[in-house]
Amino acid sequence: MPKALPTIDISAPVCCAPVAAGPMSDADALEVALRLKALADPVRVKLMSLLFTGEQTSGDLATAVGLSDATVSHHLAQLRKAGLVISERRGMHVHHRAHPDALQALCAVLDPDCCT
Repeated sequence: MPKALPTIDISAPVCCAPVAAGPMSDADALEVALRLKALADPVRVKLMSLLFTGEQTSGDLATAVGLSDATVSHHLAQLRKAGLVISERRGMHVHHRAHPDALQALCAVLDPDCCT
């Protein structure tokens, strides 16, 4: 029987010592890996680049990347679960924006000199 991965909350920005600081704990390594996994898809990277230009609806994003609303919603759910996107329902539409603090924290973990 396959070993189940632990369930952890990765919706808050990652906060641990930089990778270059020395060996990471298993828990910290898992937190970083799960966030990187959420970005390990070209569509998700493109969605993040679009969200850094400003808040957008799911429909606008679907049109921009040339995919169905359902497919874009799936990708946004993965990015939201990783804490990289903030979504808010307003009436009939869901508005999304990048969570810049989460990405800056991830950058700082990977390279402590990147954000100075």
